[in-house]
Amino acid sequence: MPRPTAAQLAYGSFTVIFSTLAMLLLSQTNSGLGIAVIACAALALGLLVSLTVPQPKSRAATAAQAAPQTAAPAVPQRQRVPVPVRRETVSAAVSSASAEPVRERSTP
Repeated sequence: MPRPTAAQLAYGSFTVIFSTLAMLLLSQTNSGLGIAVIACAALALGLLVSLTVPQPKSRAATAAQAAPQTAAPAVPQRQRVPVPVRRETVSAAVSSASAEPVRERSTP
């Protein structure tokens, strides 16, 4: 269970104090039972108020919202330049590869 924040403690405490004071002044009760009922109602109201205070966001979520969502600058791609190939070199490599005889295993 997470710890209560300072805002939750403050709102809950002020609600309990001021609602107790207001209900006691408005009801003008003198009995112990009436005061106990008012105190319990004020505590319940203070608890309700403190639980409805919005929770703070996590640091990661706050940092993500604080940083502007801009697109990363495009990294220039290197252009591929075709390399000229000499036909003589390619044809010589092909012809030399085919000129070698294929040696097969002789069966005994």
